[in-house]
Amino acid sequence: MEAIVGFALGAVGGCILGATEGPVDRALSLLTAAGPLKPVMEEVRTVGALGLGTLVGATALSVAMTSVVAGVILAALIASMFMASGTCLPSHIDSASLWVSAGLAGAIGTTISGATLGVAIEWIVNGFGMVGLLWALSVSTALKPPLHLVFKSLWGSGVCCTLGPTVWTRERGQDQISEAQQRQREVERMEQRILSVERGGGAGADLKMKWAAERHQREERERKKREQEEAETEQRTIQDWINTVVVKHVDFLAFSGIPMTVVAAVTSGFGVFGYGSHQLVFIVLLALVTVFAFLLLKSSDFKFWMLVGCMGMIATFVIAMLTLHAGQVVVTKAMKTQAAGTNQSKENISNRMNLQSAVEALNAGVFVARLCQLSLGATVGGALVRQAAGEVRVIVGAATVAWGLLTGAELLGPVLGVGGRAGALLGGVGAAGVSVGGVAALAGAWSSWSGTLGTVSGLVLGALGLGQWHLVNIGLQIPAAYVFAMTNPF
Repeated sequence: MEAIVGFALGAVGGCILGATEGPVDRALSLLTAAGPLKPVMEEVRTVGALGLGTLVGATALSVAMTSVVAGVILAALIASMFMASGTCLPSHIDSASLWVSAGLAGAIGTTISGATLGVAIEWIVNGFGMVGLLWALSVSTALKPPLHLVFKSLWGSGVCCTLGPTVWTRERGQDQISEAQQRQREVERMEQRILSVERGGGAGADLKMKWAAERHQREERERKKREQEEAETEQRTIQDWINTVVVKHVDFLAFSGIPMTVVAAVTSGFGVFGYGSHQLVFIVLLALVTVFAFLLLKSSDFKFWMLVGCMGMIATFVIAMLTLHAGQVVVTKAMKTQAAGTNQSKENISNRMNLQSAVEALNAGVFVARLCQLSLGATVGGALVRQAAGEVRVIVGAATVAWGLLTGAELLGPVLGVGGRAGALLGGVGAAGVSVGGVAALAGAWSSWSGTLGTVSGLVLGALGLGQWHLVNIGLQIPAAYVFAMTNPF
């Protein structure tokens, strides 16, 4: 039974993961078309191949991280409002309304944030080039740490969560008044019994019935009091977990992008000053990545944002290497062609180098952003399943929401534009990541190997079947999602 259930839920998560391949590929083909690619190709001459790679990588990863955190904050706000309303009694703590509302809010927040950032980046690149994008990325990275302090102060002060304690205090006050009135009635009944005994009479059948009724009321009141205390404890536990999730994600957003932005700024700066193709840029880039990675991984107080920041910086380095390699491949082919007796102009070779570098930078940037979005979504999905939010609810619900977001982004593509469509699709990938993360957490929670193997088999087969058998893409995405789903940053 575990194998059957696991395979079915794994297939749901795998199918929605595979379903993201087609829309993202179509969005990427639009990004690398002649029109949108032209301003990027022209900027290779300005910032150099390495600068273009690091800048595209840092921007893509920043968009993915920002949109995920925006979705998490919006979902946490909705969940906190449910907690603060005081309507979540023990029988309603796991109610569908709470989790559905929070899940929809998170998915919609991620999608809207990604689409907005995509449109903004497209406008900046078309209007101000890569130098303008570098300035925008640098300013946003510099503003995130102080803004994160302001946000944490506002959230910690309970701006969004002040109703719950008020409701609990009012209910406790009403219970205390009711209990005092009941005690007063019991005292009066006791006095009547004493007077009746002194007069030589019995307690009386009527009086005994009243005592029995009052005893039943007292027991019922004590039961309700215990339930209320349990509800308060459970609400506080959930609210504390929500607060922890928000704080961790805000820290992650504020600091994880700093290493990537510094690397992009340094390499792009060399390109702006005319040293974009010099070997010194590669040496400096390698040294920066090594030093940052060493400092982050050596920290005694290792945090989740350090891990993601280090991985993002390394991913940015890989994108830069792929961008540089794409241009070198063109040069190699040109040399072979010339050796065969066919001469090509330097201008033609340079244009082909810039074109190939721009295409490779966008291809690698979109893939890494999708991988980042999927992994961060898997982190949330794994944590939800471990918090007993319900495996079926998380996996099936997130898959349904992801399918709706992918469909909506496809339908609204002409309105959103190229950048907006790509950013909105990242929201669908993030929701799919929540489903995949739930599957990964479920696979590790089964009591038997048959359940684990059935879940993993359903995930892999579903992803490959609907993912057009992209073995490399799926083969990289599933392990990354699994690692992040099993990581507990909270």
